[in-house]
Amino acid sequence: MPPTPQPNALSGGGPDRLGAVFWGLVLLTGLVAGLGAGLLMVLLRTVETLAWGPGPGDFLQRVQHATGLRCVLVLLAAGLIVGAMRWLLRRRTGGHGGELAAARWFPAGRLAPGRTLASAVVSIVVVGMGAALGRETAPKQVGALAGSLLSGWGRLPPPQRRLLVACGAGAGIGAVYNVPFGGAVFALEVLLGTLSLELVAPALATALIATATSWLLLPDRATYTIPYTPLSVAIIAWALLVGPVIGLAAVLYVRLICAADAHRPKGRRIGGARLVLAPLLVFSALGLCAIRYPGLLGNGRDLVQQALLDQLGLAALLPLFVLRGLATVACLGSGAPGGLFTPTLACGALLGGALGRLGVALAPGLSCGACALVGATALLAAATQGPLSSIVLVLELTQRIDDGLVPILLAVAGAVVVARRLEARSIYSGRVHQGLARGEAADGEVTLSSAASYATMLRTLLAHPGRRLRVVDEDGRAVGLVSAADAVEPGGPQGPARGVAQ
Repeated sequence: MPPTPQPNALSGGGPDRLGAVFWGLVLLTGLVAGLGAGLLMVLLRTVETLAWGPGPGDFLQRVQHATGLRCVLVLLAAGLIVGAMRWLLRRRTGGHGGELAAARWFPAGRLAPGRTLASAVVSIVVVGMGAALGRETAPKQVGALAGSLLSGWGRLPPPQRRLLVACGAGAGIGAVYNVPFGGAVFALEVLLGTLSLELVAPALATALIATATSWLLLPDRATYTIPYTPLSVAIIAWALLVGPVIGLAAVLYVRLICAADAHRPKGRRIGGARLVLAPLLVFSALGLCAIRYPGLLGNGRDLVQQALLDQLGLAALLPLFVLRGLATVACLGSGAPGGLFTPTLACGALLGGALGRLGVALAPGLSCGACALVGATALLAAATQGPLSSIVLVLELTQRIDDGLVPILLAVAGAVVVARRLEARSIYSGRVHQGLARGEAADGEVTLSSAASYATMLRTLLAHPGRRLRVVDEDGRAVGLVSAADAVEPGGPQGPARGVAQ
């Protein structure tokens, strides 16, 4: 099964097309993304203090000291906030007006400012209140919105607008986690689907500027602390064996994420009541489960740290791995905005730690903390279909490059090969892939999704000689027509620039 296609960044244009205006906008996008990430993290800390009380400990420690009633009430309030946002935006919830993934495909990188900012703020608020989602969505959206708005101001062509939006999103991730190289590679490999050399400079420049700017408000230190673990035959053999197992887990995880995303309440019945009821039920259930398992709340950062330090036993690792994944899927399916980066990392660390505990029975010298690091990287790489960006991100998050890199590479290779053989989608491309299928399967006429590749367009035209294809976006709206002549001369006035290419 081939991987999901990605939008072209420059549509064949060379680096000479990136002029002074573009580079000036790169600087501004980086500054806005870095400052926005810092301000959003200040908001996150404020919400955490209001929701769980002040204290010297981390988020998980404060949740553990909270009463059961407080857990339920805080999560109930978070569900109300999500429901209210969804209800207020109910006329747009069926589409992707503020969704970054679809915006790169269909409206040539244009983002709706009001919806995007509302989603970013609500995302940070509900994550601070305990939603089992990541915090990176908000800074990613702010960085992407900066690139979108500045591209419009600078009148950049659509390919350059898409590039700047992706660079802004990667810069937001780089700033919030202090991972500039990881943010740049994420923008290239995961968001743009290419590691073209001509795109490296703008992605890296935007992420470096954003990260440096964020230091005005955020600390410059590693996110996770890990002890040194020497390389051994045991960890190498373990990584070779568990890589494919983690790949299978990634396939299941991606399919659950895509199913939950596809079945989000649309609010087309009962006056949008489902938009409010779904998050209320999900978040109330999450609050009840958190009384027994506090680690289900938040983005999972503290669980990753505990697994890396080998502070969790097998009796805690296995149920947390299952429940943590289900909690993230449920929150996403309820319509709550939030990221998947740290939750995926947490599931991988818990699975790696559990498999490490089982491996210790055969190899007593095996380090469960090192196994957790390997598992976190492998699951992230397989679920995002971004092996290079995942490795770079984890190395920057821990600020350690030592003997642990060898088993990481082995496990990532095994996991990614298995995942790509069984599942074309990633946790980020799932909705776009579904939109592609809907466009191709529309009834009554020959249609083509605007997300389709050039090869798919040619195959469809050959299968229907003499016919023109109606190009539709992910919501089924017609955006143009494509004929065989357009395919031969894509730059013509009626060419695919009206649909597929743009």
